[in-house]
This record gives sequence, structure tokens and C-alpha cells, in this order.
Amino acid sequence: MNAPVPEPIPRKVFLFSGHMIDAPDRKSPRFPASKEPIARQAIEKLLAQLAAGPEDLAICGGACGGDLLFAEASLERSVSLEMYLPFDVSTFLSKSVTFAGGDWLSRFESAKSACKLYIMPMTRPALAQGDDPYEQNNLWMLEAASRFGAEKVRFICLWDGKGGDGPGGTQHLMQEVSRRHGQTHWLDITQLWE
Repeated sequence: MNAPVPEPIPRKVFLFSGHMIDAPDRKSPRFPASKEPIARQAIEKLLAQLAAGPEDLAICGGACGGDLLFAEASLERSVSLEMYLPFDVSTFLSKSVTFAGGDWLSRFESAKSACKLYIMPMTRPALAQGDDPYEQNNLWMLEAASRFGAEKVRFICLWDGKGGDGPGGTQHLMQEVSRRHGQTHWLDITQLWE
């Protein structure tokens, strides 16, 4: 009988959270589609500064905007990628990808085909009444990132520094990481967009 092969231990674990691209009808712009190249460049530059490479692991969601920009930048640097979704793929796509239009669906499919995909309803116990799926997904990603030791976790966020449109956003994960690990790299979109 063969013993299971142990999971390789990454040199660093890059945990990401960031804003989605704005819906076309968003009343107060936060991450307009026109700012995508600026966000992409900031993420790529930070990953280069942190020397992200094949010995590392990247963990993120799969939403249009920050998540997929981070996933693409990580894959370009040959970083192993894990994506965590709070819903089944179809539900997730309608809530977090396809509303933005453009090529976000094909970009999601491309990232999905190159990563280990974890889907909360298929992998985790059912949520308790009152639990928010986005908050639980954040905690799940943080738990996954921490499995190799807190000292390996580098949290990267693309964020405006404000509360989100609902529970479980970037602010929530920033607070949880700060409480547990403290090592964060904040790409402040209020400065990037200037």
C-alpha cells in the first residue's frame, strides 16, 4: 500500500482579496473597468517585489476584478494557484463574474483550468443559520493560507480602505489577517487611481 504523498510546503503563501470590477450601473464608482490596467500593473509590481515564483502558493477567490487579476499575475509567475468559491460555479458566476461583461467569463474559465478549485458547498459543512457565505469563504481562505504556518502568509489587498457593499468583503479579510498575522500589503486604490 502506497503512503499518501505529502503536500509540498511553499516558501511563501500569497493570500489575496480585492474589489470586483464595478457593475456598469454602479452609482458611485469604486473600481471602474477603465482602471483595470492600473490595478494589473500594481499587482504585478508587488508580486515581483515579493519575488513570487514557482516555490510559492497563491490563494484567492475568482471574482472579476482584483481576484482574477491576481490569479493571472500569479500564474504568469508560475505560482501554484488555489481558488476558493463560496457558491457552486454557476451561482458564483452570476453573482461575481458575468455581471461585469467583457471577457471576465473566459478569464475565469482560464484561471479555473490552471488552479486547484475549492467550492464551499461541496467541501465544507453547511453554513449555520446567520453565517454569511462571503465571510465564511474569507475565513476558509485564511485557514488554507495558514496551514503552512502564519509566518509564510503575505496578505495582498486591492482596497479603497472603506467598508464593502455587504459582509465578507476585503475589509473583513484585512481585519482577520491583521488580527491573526499582521503581514499585509495594501494596494490602496484611492492612491492608485489618482
